[in-house]
Amino acid sequence: MSASVSVLLVEDDDVIRRTLAMALSRYGYGVATAGDGLAGLEMFRRATPDLLLLDVMLPGLDGIGLCRRIRESSTCPILMMSARGESLDVVAGLEAGADDYVTKPVDTSVLVARIRSVLRRAGYRDDSGPAGGALAFGDLVIDTGALEVTVGGEPVALTPTELRLLLEFAANAGLVLDRSTLLRTVWDYGWDGDSRVVDLCVQRLRRKIGAQRIETVRGFGYKLRP
Repeated sequence: MSASVSVLLVEDDDVIRRTLAMALSRYGYGVATAGDGLAGLEMFRRATPDLLLLDVMLPGLDGIGLCRRIRESSTCPILMMSARGESLDVVAGLEAGADDYVTKPVDTSVLVARIRSVLRRAGYRDDSGPAGGALAFGDLVIDTGALEVTVGGEPVALTPTELRLLLEFAANAGLVLDRSTLLRTVWDYGWDGDSRVVDLCVQRLRRKIGAQRIETVRGFGYKLRP
């Protein structure tokens, strides 16, 4: 991974921040760091990194609030770090717009795998999804070449993960996709992941394109109404 890929790490623990920054640098990432949420927000606005890695518990402005502030104006990939067992933190982070999360203490190999997965979604090109062109589902139009989505002619700002999820639904319109399948195809999990990641991303996508477009098939999964 090239050092041209920039990561902004926001973590208040000095030891963890230095350790993660060194580890990510060894993998070739360009790493900038901040020790609190407000400093992270200011640095994000100045540096516009390729990916934001932030802890949930931060002084000044916590990770959830920081994620919400950034989502007001940016679809930059966001990966959150949460203490193991802090279920409410995970849910709140995903609802705020995070693309994925890792638990602390952080395993570097797992962290790098999740970063690579999120970045692949951010740079997704149509090599495994629907062919380039426009797909229309009523007034929902997906330009799979330009990776642009409109509803009623108005552009819809989707995060990379939301867009990848929508493309997966569009490629299988009318078919039920279970959560395990979506974790593999959208999140690149090679093992059973947390199904809440799927459910909360579906909720966010519904709010943006219309709740009625994605149907819940109870006990099975979701499908895009063709």
